[in-house]
Amino acid sequence: MPAVRKKKTTARKPRNTTVLVATRKGAWLIHGDAQRKTWKIDGPHFLGHVISHLVLDPRDGRTLLAAAKTGHLGPTVFRSTDRGRHWKEAAQPPAFAKAADGGGRSVDHTFWLTPGPASEPDVWYAGTSPQGLFRSSDGGVNWKPYSIINDDPKFREWMGTAQDGTPDGPKLHSIIVDPRDARHLYIGMSGGGVHESTDGGQNWKTLIKGLDVVEGFGFDPLQPTFHDPHCLRLCPSNPDRIYQQNHCGIYRLDRPSDTWVRIGKSMPKSVGDIGFPLVVHPRDDNRAWVFPMDGSGVWPRTSPGGKPAAYGTRNGGKTWQRLDAGLPKQQAWWTVKRQAMCSDTQASLGLYFGTTSGEVWSSRDEGKRWNCIVRNLPEIYAVETAVFR
Repeated sequence: MPAVRKKKTTARKPRNTTVLVATRKGAWLIHGDAQRKTWKIDGPHFLGHVISHLVLDPRDGRTLLAAAKTGHLGPTVFRSTDRGRHWKEAAQPPAFAKAADGGGRSVDHTFWLTPGPASEPDVWYAGTSPQGLFRSSDGGVNWKPYSIINDDPKFREWMGTAQDGTPDGPKLHSIIVDPRDARHLYIGMSGGGVHESTDGGQNWKTLIKGLDVVEGFGFDPLQPTFHDPHCLRLCPSNPDRIYQQNHCGIYRLDRPSDTWVRIGKSMPKSVGDIGFPLVVHPRDDNRAWVFPMDGSGVWPRTSPGGKPAAYGTRNGGKTWQRLDAGLPKQQAWWTVKRQAMCSDTQASLGLYFGTTSGEVWSSRDEGKRWNCIVRNLPEIYAVETAVFR
């Protein structure tokens, strides 16, 4: 019997990770080697402009979109099709439709960018401040108001006013497209609650059951107006599970249920479960990470006690582990904003976050050990990862 020749297998080399950093004064691209040990900083891009979000299109691996607020152009979106070497402003940035009398709301800034699914290669979604939902069907060149949300009287009532709550303005964020169905969408509004559409935005269902509201003000928990989701994340490995970091804690929703379960009560009471960012593991729906802040008293928006730490769960929020190795042990009074923490997709998952004091921190082992890879940037608004092709 002839010998069977074994196929020669070659281990797939890890691809280089780039960290995309959006700040109050521009954007930076931090290019890592395949081992994520050394980093090369590229920037600034858009120096002096507010960049709220910088995102790679995962469908082509080369197109970048940047949500910008500039001194001379106002709120706009920039687009690069060559991995950030050259940029061009959108021909028609997100803008609210004019009212019959010529007035109406104005976009202060575009806050959130979400690429559409693989089945819609040129579709992007944008969320703005004040709350608005926009869509581009040509790769981010032209944007149009999307769905009923922007002008529906009930949604407008839930949105409140520009003077309500959020220090840098109310906003629509956390735009999620179900990877199984492009017509199935989730959004968060700060304020205004969480909402779901299963028909491409024609109709919406409010998802606020089980969520707490701020105590002591007589707020009605059945009214979306009083709900302030900070960040929503859908689990790629299980799109029926969504995690939420909320103004009033950490929650999880397992569909088809429409009731959120508070999973942050198992956090240490000295730290609490108030914060802004939330990251879910791309391959395990039981694993997630948050970065708590001091949510007591006057809401100083600093790390609790000046001792920053991430917290991770391996069991869907039943228990949480403090992850602070390598981080400052005292007198570190920064915090992490809602878009400023993310992961890569490497086999040994990398985690990244940017601080309000301009530092970017990285972990190659899922938060067990942290290293600062960049210092002295402006206040960081958002951090994303990219793998360029």
